[in-house]
Amino acid sequence: MKIEKLNDNKIRITLNMDDLTERNIDFHSFMSNSIESQDIFLDMLDKAEKEVGFYTDESRVMIEALALKNGHFIFTITKFDYKDETNSPKKKVLHIRRKNPSVNLTKTIYSFESFDAFCEFCKFLRDTLDDEDVSNFAKSTDLYEYNSNYYLIFSGININSINLEHICSAITEFADFVNISELFESKIKEYGKLIISDSAIDTCIEHFI
Repeated sequence: MKIEKLNDNKIRITLNMDDLTERNIDFHSFMSNSIESQDIFLDMLDKAEKEVGFYTDESRVMIEALALKNGHFIFTITKFDYKDETNSPKKKVLHIRRKNPSVNLTKTIYSFESFDAFCEFCKFLRDTLDDEDVSNFAKSTDLYEYNSNYYLIFSGININSINLEHICSAITEFADFVNISELFESKIKEYGKLIISDSAIDTCIEHFI
């Protein structure tokens, strides 16, 4: 985590995927309004206070989040002091605005311990979402078997999908997030066995549930 003070009311913080992995949170949960992401933002503000003297008590805080293809996240944090001290809030008030990635960061990988676990995830989506909502979440979903695990690769994820938070939250109950790595993805595709291509979730719902 790198913290830079731009002026008295604005700082810039840079995170990488390792920072998220240490907190056991994946990219898509982070970019949605999850409790975990809120905790990270508050943790960033606490570190900024200690390292660069950026105090946000009784201030309204706006956070602009930008994701980059190399796995880095850049946050521009601006604070607005309340002029009316009598009505000042007692806690930090966060207003988070997430920008679309400047490049196409719309791919992620999850690891299931078994094919049954993958089917359970698909069954959950079938029971909680319409078929169209599942299909529109990502352009393609490929399922591979590699080293006795099953890897689901999402490609072309629609980060503006209204179901983003629901699906990302649900999948963590059935699978583990795999750090986004082109090298690891290539290894899966080269040495793993392709089980279902293109529409793995839809195919599983149609034929295995």
